[in-house]
Amino acid sequence: MRHPSAHRRRVAVAALVVAVVTGAAACGPKDGGGDAGSADGAGGAPKKGGTLTVLNRAPQKQFDPARLYTSGGGNVPSLVFRTLTTRHRANGAEGTKVVPDLATDTGKPSDDAKVWTYRLKDGLTYEDGSPITSADIKYGIERSFAAELSGGGPYLRDWLIGGQDYQGPYKAASDGKTGKGLDSIETPDAKTIVFHLRKSEGDFPYLATSTQFAPVPKAKDTGAKYAEHPVSSGPYKVVRNTGDGEHLLLERNPHWSEATDKERHAYPDTIDVRSGLSPAVINQRLSTGSGADAAAVTTDTNLGPAELAQVTNDKKLASRVGTGHFGYTNYLAFNPESKPFDDPKVRQAVAYAINRTSVVNAAGGSSLAEPATTFLPNQKPLGYTPYDHFPAGKTGDPDKAKELLKEAGHPDGLEITLTHSTAANFETGPDVATAVQEALNKAGFKVRLEGLEDNAYEDKIHSVKDQPGLFLAHWGADWPSGGPFLAPIFDGRQIVKDGYNFNSGRLDDSKVNDEIDAINKITDHDAAAKRWGALDVKIGEQALTVPLFHPVYKRLYGKDVKNVVISDWTGVLDVSQVAVK
Repeated sequence: MRHPSAHRRRVAVAALVVAVVTGAAACGPKDGGGDAGSADGAGGAPKKGGTLTVLNRAPQKQFDPARLYTSGGGNVPSLVFRTLTTRHRANGAEGTKVVPDLATDTGKPSDDAKVWTYRLKDGLTYEDGSPITSADIKYGIERSFAAELSGGGPYLRDWLIGGQDYQGPYKAASDGKTGKGLDSIETPDAKTIVFHLRKSEGDFPYLATSTQFAPVPKAKDTGAKYAEHPVSSGPYKVVRNTGDGEHLLLERNPHWSEATDKERHAYPDTIDVRSGLSPAVINQRLSTGSGADAAAVTTDTNLGPAELAQVTNDKKLASRVGTGHFGYTNYLAFNPESKPFDDPKVRQAVAYAINRTSVVNAAGGSSLAEPATTFLPNQKPLGYTPYDHFPAGKTGDPDKAKELLKEAGHPDGLEITLTHSTAANFETGPDVATAVQEALNKAGFKVRLEGLEDNAYEDKIHSVKDQPGLFLAHWGADWPSGGPFLAPIFDGRQIVKDGYNFNSGRLDDSKVNDEIDAINKITDHDAAAKRWGALDVKIGEQALTVPLFHPVYKRLYGKDVKNVVISDWTGVLDVSQVAVK
């Protein structure tokens, strides 16, 4: 995640995955099912047939596996694109496991997880009945390197040997030949594919869930127009794509075999994705549930505080609310190269001063946010290990903060600036900023709020040159592991001086960097998680960030929707599991 365009895309995806609707976001149930009423939604055993309607705000743009970021977009891409591995389609924590998809297993590592080998299942075909081969997967990955198909995750460019210089199969090579492939991806036969990485990556099976690993038949590649009708390897095929994803109509792929796909049920005959709607319209249509809306869901729109209060008082509506948690943390970020935050005591004083009760209330209340004292969210697969290095209780400890300010040479208080976005959102907006300001003022600080228009805010906080001393920030993992959560924020080698930088604390500690490398060699996810948790505890002692809260997500679904599954991996109702009959 060191490339500027990829960084910008990462922010956009985080905003999509944790979409804002007057103070809430989307996520999966913490304990499998959350408040979804019953695992069958409207009741009764799910059956095949009918039309599932998806009502969304954001269009499913760039419906090309090369341009999509992981399998985001509310799970809709995973209905069309199968990948080497996929997430287990189950509620809560069980849904954080990686399982085989096109491959027979999650990959065989060698050479300290620098080489990964996959073997394809038998009987895999595209929507036209032609066979899926390992060469198709290799080609699908290679085309994701083309500049005209940018937008996907940055990991392959960073991880594959030769990936940093590769320009994709469309660009003429130095020897004048076009269509040159990546030597670091080998396909010794039609069912075997081998990846050679430039460094150890124990999380490679998680990366292999991303849509860049979807097969693309070279003969049917239409470049930038491929999104209009991508060739399906999943249970549904695209029959209409208008308005660049504003209206997607999917119908059954007759050549998809459930025998080769244990994760997707594909109950509905048709999936009709309608986007460009306002949050108010979406929630009103879902709550009313008339006509086709009775069999509707949303994958990007949430209930805010006012809407939640209304729904809670209606038992029938309350039974149609999915609740859950996604690996996400909202926090205060310091730039220690900016005075006075170069002094650890000042940073610690800020940590002690925070009133997390008021911050949680500003984020929508305890139904929509949980106070945080750890950078890693409360999820075992991420490596969550409880700690609170600067215990301030529920409402802050202003006396301890004043004591630290005095020790730092500021007995009469300290003037500081807190930068935030002026956008009306529950993460980085004025409400949370004001709650932080009030707590810090009680602790001897004099806080000036600097509100910036959202684009200007994002540009400033991610610029090494212009980064403020103190600002509101947020981060979510691309897959359920501590690696994509801690490394971009605390690995010194990921400090980006000429693009989007997320390591605001400028931490470049050789011991931390070495530990990240050591954990990346571990292919046992549980063992790696313990190490990520221990690293989080260690880094937290430096007060480079102040965790504020982890969001809780509430989302309505239609009254005829059955088999509701919301995992802790995506935090989104899984449309591959939903039935409407």
